[in-house]
Amino acid sequence: MGRLDGKVAVITGATSGIGLRTAEVFVAEGAKIVIAGRRIPEGEALAKQLGAACVFRQTDVTVEDQMHGLIDLAVQKFGRIDCLFNNAGGPAQTGGIEGLEVERFDAAMATLVRSVMLGMKHAAPHMKKQGSGSIINNGSIAGRLAGFSSSVVYGAAKAAVIHLTKCVAMELGESNVRVNSISPGAIATGIFGKALGLSTDAAEKTQAVMRDVYKTAQPIPRAGLPDDIAHAAVFLASDESSFINGHDLVIDGAMTSGRNWTQQQQGLAALRKAFDGG
Repeated sequence: MGRLDGKVAVITGATSGIGLRTAEVFVAEGAKIVIAGRRIPEGEALAKQLGAACVFRQTDVTVEDQMHGLIDLAVQKFGRIDCLFNNAGGPAQTGGIEGLEVERFDAAMATLVRSVMLGMKHAAPHMKKQGSGSIINNGSIAGRLAGFSSSVVYGAAKAAVIHLTKCVAMELGESNVRVNSISPGAIATGIFGKALGLSTDAAEKTQAVMRDVYKTAQPIPRAGLPDDIAHAAVFLASDESSFINGHDLVIDGAMTSGRNWTQQQQGLAALRKAFDGG
């Protein structure tokens, strides 16, 4: 414990899933945090649970004034900002290119990309003045390879986040401010249910189902968990990662590394059988 002692962090999308668990772990590691989300009851309940080290502010991450105010709150309340975890996100419209609706496309890009830009824009001046800071943006394996999301829009947005991260890292790194992204694989959260049209409350109850569905999707024989991302975020927020900048940290149990061994061997066995039959 204590890897984040003395540090102040802002975490968006903190009322559920990865953001909620990251908030818990950051406080356990000694950080003071400002958490953001749209749902007031959930945000206030988490802040109460975490005590004096946590402040909640209802925030629409797509609105510049609200993101500006969120960052300023951390500085006003705790005196500085050492880490920004741009975690807030959500599903995007599914289906093929011909059926995409412009309004829903723009809304998804605002939630997934504009919010990241706004967070970095308003955290940067404080971090540059301090001469230190760590910005962590939530990417996705869907932003690295096509076919890993139910939505082409989501994949394109996350690709933008990953590249935007690298571009800003080249700029802010010169001020000793690091900018990295984390690209989760199949993490058991409610986002999959939301993508398929479930209400927020119903989607949050699907995590056990997701653990079962994705336990064989990658070589590691279990689905990813919010803890996996939260602990990676602790590393990137801490001084342990002080020479890591412009990096996209993939946390997917090797899902995107290639074909699973068993799948490959089954394919070879089928090929041998076909040859024998010929």
